[in-house]
Amino acid sequence: MPTRNVLRVSPRTQAPAPRLAQAIIVVALVLYGTITVLNVVRTSPPAGELTVCVGLVLALFGVQLAVSSPGARQWPPGRKALMLGLQALLTFAPLAWFGVSWGSMEGPLAASLLLTLPARYAWPSYGALIAFIPVYNLLAGAPIDLVVYYTLAGTLTGLVIYGLTRLTDLVREVHDTREELARMAVAQERLRFARDLHDLLGYSLSAITLKGELIQRLITTRPETARKEIASVLEVARQALADVRLVSSGYRDMSLTEEAESAGTVLAAADVRARVDVQCGRLHPVVDTVLATALREGVTNILRHSRVRVCAIEAAMDGETVRLRLTNDRPHEHGRIFSDHSGGSGLDNLRCRLAAIGGGLSAGLQDDGGFLLEVWAPLRPQSAEEAEPLMFEPARMERTAVA
Repeated sequence: MPTRNVLRVSPRTQAPAPRLAQAIIVVALVLYGTITVLNVVRTSPPAGELTVCVGLVLALFGVQLAVSSPGARQWPPGRKALMLGLQALLTFAPLAWFGVSWGSMEGPLAASLLLTLPARYAWPSYGALIAFIPVYNLLAGAPIDLVVYYTLAGTLTGLVIYGLTRLTDLVREVHDTREELARMAVAQERLRFARDLHDLLGYSLSAITLKGELIQRLITTRPETARKEIASVLEVARQALADVRLVSSGYRDMSLTEEAESAGTVLAAADVRARVDVQCGRLHPVVDTVLATALREGVTNILRHSRVRVCAIEAAMDGETVRLRLTNDRPHEHGRIFSDHSGGSGLDNLRCRLAAIGGGLSAGLQDDGGFLLEVWAPLRPQSAEEAEPLMFEPARMERTAVA
């Protein structure tokens, strides 16, 4: 069956690393702090005043960097309130010293309000703080053009710092999600590998065991027949080897008709009278493979878990559904049955495969004491495009680029 490659993620389209996003925030804060220092330098202050200004800027943007850190959104309310209070003090106290030269330093505080407060309080608080900027500068006697400049600068600073911080959070979430998806893909691939090994090799190994026992009985009394059975064992062994190779690269197409003929031969070698009646014509490749897998699992269970003497394999159309029935005359050993909600891993695997294409199965004892496994599937899988990668797509991890 054709397989589909998983979309590769080229380095150019990969999300930036969280460290790069965090570095962008640091650079932006350094630049905003530098602009504030330049605004103070423009007024030609004494060296001591300039030193104090630089220290306050470093302290203010250090607090802002902490608020913009990835873990700040998980801080307890008390710590958030403490950091907001400290930043508010560093924002408003210097106004008494530097006046309008302190510029638009309310912008970082506005960003912190958006980052730490609940949404219903954050945006009103942000708006109130931005409205404070022109009011203060007008009262301080700043010219109208400077008032407009500081207002726009404060508004932009708050939005930019808030946006960059949220972007960094999203980048980190995407990065973590991709790592989790990679782990899930590995787990899914292991599950696929184990499921395919069970479904493909369980039948072949059971057939080899039964034919080996038959050869052991025939080798002294009927050597010619034993030789024929040895050739049959070699054929099954070669097929098992090919199946193992296919598991690592993908799931091969299987035919219900061919599988039924093979099952009849294997059951006959186990002294089981098998009646095979498969009349469903050509099926969708996905449906054909799933039903063939179901038949193989059913025959494997018969050979492993019961003392069967008579078995019937029937498959026929039922409207837009194809039904496969596998019946035998003896219950499974220890009276064990596979119900709709419990059973071996093989039938659990089949339930997953059938559910993916809109089918199902039932298994259990009949009124006459026999055992019935019935499987049904739509002629056209309900989600063929989704079912194929779930059940038949080859091992993908080597071809998938995960950041």
